[in-house]
Amino acid sequence: MTNRKTALLGTIAAAALGASAMMAQADTWRYAFEEAMDEVQGKFAQKFKEEVEANSDHTIQLFPFGTLGESADTMEQAQAGILQFVDQSPGFTGSLIPEAQVFFVPYLLPQDTEELGEFFRTSKAINEMFPELYAQQGLELLTMFPEGEVCMTTQEPVHSPADLNEVKFRVMTNPLLVESYQAFGATPTPLPWGEVYGALQTGIIQGQENPGFFLESTKMYEVTDVITCIGHNNFTTAVMANKDFYDGLSEDEQQMIQNATDVAFEYILDYQSGLQEEALANIKEAKPEMEINILSEEERQPFMETASEVEAAFIEMTGESGKEILEQMKADLEAVAE
Repeated sequence: MTNRKTALLGTIAAAALGASAMMAQADTWRYAFEEAMDEVQGKFAQKFKEEVEANSDHTIQLFPFGTLGESADTMEQAQAGILQFVDQSPGFTGSLIPEAQVFFVPYLLPQDTEELGEFFRTSKAINEMFPELYAQQGLELLTMFPEGEVCMTTQEPVHSPADLNEVKFRVMTNPLLVESYQAFGATPTPLPWGEVYGALQTGIIQGQENPGFFLESTKMYEVTDVITCIGHNNFTTAVMANKDFYDGLSEDEQQMIQNATDVAFEYILDYQSGLQEEALANIKEAKPEMEINILSEEERQPFMETASEVEAAFIEMTGESGKEILEQMKADLEAVAE
């Protein structure tokens, strides 16, 4: 989608929301997210909505991906106060909050799901340092949560970085993700999500990455031949509120929102149990000729060796603030691994 079309769509969406807001009662809050209703962010949003509506007089109006435009559109709407809540990956907020790109340092996050959940619950970096950075952008960070291990889809098998040589690989418009796939040996190609399926179908790109459930639900397997899981990342997302809206609430309402967030957080971790394996099995059933490879520790080693290079690029991009975030995250991860 061109920038002009994206801007136009954002304007139309904002106008539509403005009109609906005039008709809606004041107790209706609007919440947009980057996925469909039956995907992980949608499941989280529905649980959050259920909890808010059960414990207050407010109602939550949900807007799945595409309803109000691309990710940049919904972020602008959240910052402007048109939306009260938004769920967006740090991959897209990296331009606003460069430090959020830390989630794209390969092999930083653990693969163990219990350890990962405890990290997100207790991390000082996530729960104390990041909220200050989001606040500077007019956003109240309510929570961050993992969505599942990211796997690559390509047209040819990948067993080493050499297999990614000259592969045009779609990445989000995120500088550190570009650095990461360059380090992996690919040719990173930033594209809006809405263009990815068609670009794979026509050969403009040959690869992309996403968690298993998303590969299944978006039918990426229809336009690709190989799925490769190298254990390099777990897709992370962040739920935010417009800060002026949030600060204007009573302490009781703020606590009610935080309680709803906490319930949805625990729910979504439980929901994801076995989801990756189930999704990959479903893909194999839908397309038996699909090649699915889970690389061994030995095969992963050359990819793992690129982590220090990407870390250095992250620190160069973000300076002392990014370095402090990265060091704190490593300390938080060590604490939960003990």
